[in-house]
Amino acid sequence: MPIHVYEGMFILDSNKYAKNHAEIPDKLVKLVTDRGGEMLVNRLWNEQKLAYPVKGHRKGVYWLTYFRLEGTKLSELNEQVKLTDGVLRALVLKIDPRLVDALVEHASHAPAPDAGDEKEAESKPAEGKGGERKERGERGESRRREKVEA
Repeated sequence: MPIHVYEGMFILDSNKYAKNHAEIPDKLVKLVTDRGGEMLVNRLWNEQKLAYPVKGHRKGVYWLTYFRLEGTKLSELNEQVKLTDGVLRALVLKIDPRLVDALVEHASHAPAPDAGDEKEAESKPAEGKGGERKERGERGESRRREKVEA
């Protein structure tokens, strides 16, 4: 059977991930390798608030993987991922062979998001916000003046 490269995006339980950073990602690697696959990239994509609650969770960890696997084993992998504790959602896509090298290269060298940057941005007040409150008409006039002066 032909072996294809797949991209997997997994939303992990942020509480379980926070307790043990390696446990759930290691389970994902084991699921792929137990089926004769090869993990090419396995990394944190992002940790953020979800658009809507998933299995009662409002926050999730997005985990990105690229792996080689025989096409007939994919349905078995998907079933096992659904049963894996700590995985809220999963999406696995077959990658076009012409794009494999570029995507894997990009994913393996992309920096992981730094939680410190988010906290720093939250602690700084946004420009133009805060200070004394203006009347509705005054705000509009000051904005027009700023645009004309710039």
